[in-house]
Amino acid sequence: MFFTTPDGTNLHGWYCAVEEPRAVVLFAHGNAGHLAHRAWLMRFLTEQMRVSVMIFDYRGYGRSDGIPTVAGVLEDARAARTHLAEKSGVEESDIVLMGRSLGGAVMVQLAADAPPRGLILESTFSSLRDVAEVLAPSLAWIVPQAKLDSAARIGSYGGPLLQSHGDADQTIPFASGRKLFDAATGAKEFVIIPGGDHNDGQGVPYYERLSAFLDGLPAPR
Repeated sequence: MFFTTPDGTNLHGWYCAVEEPRAVVLFAHGNAGHLAHRAWLMRFLTEQMRVSVMIFDYRGYGRSDGIPTVAGVLEDARAARTHLAEKSGVEESDIVLMGRSLGGAVMVQLAADAPPRGLILESTFSSLRDVAEVLAPSLAWIVPQAKLDSAARIGSYGGPLLQSHGDADQTIPFASGRKLFDAATGAKEFVIIPGGDHNDGQGVPYYERLSAFLDGLPAPR
């Protein structure tokens, strides 16, 4: 399916629905690849987690038009949430936001601006500046401190949070993910993926916690 952002950019997405879902989820993927690379996850979420889920490609990714920018990607995610609400027949505030890596930072911004039913973050960072200071310290000054500063924004959310991070992540340091979690308020749980690198699977224990998290979410408004 295709949908259009307020600035006229056409984006590509998939909406995978189930009957009587436990939740309606909007998923934002990471920087690498496009939504087709996450087909296995969409199947898992629908068949095993029994949620209706929408995934989309940011502008400039996959079959989506445009050139990616931070502001543009955030606009894409907002448009995707609005489109999912229309497709699923639920309020935007009743959608669960789920993001991995870069997508986690995108979902933190959305949650801070308009709180969702729940927030799920996988292998994401406290801020782009924090990651740059670890991976390329001599160039970190180039990255503005406020650019995707999730740790500064997540406190504005205050709702249920499930966050996970591999303790051997070579792309986004574990400490960055933990810093973000520590900045969060409200009911929250941090799941460590033992030996997990950035692109490794989450593992059965994590998905058991994810299922319990979905069960514990407040009823739709």
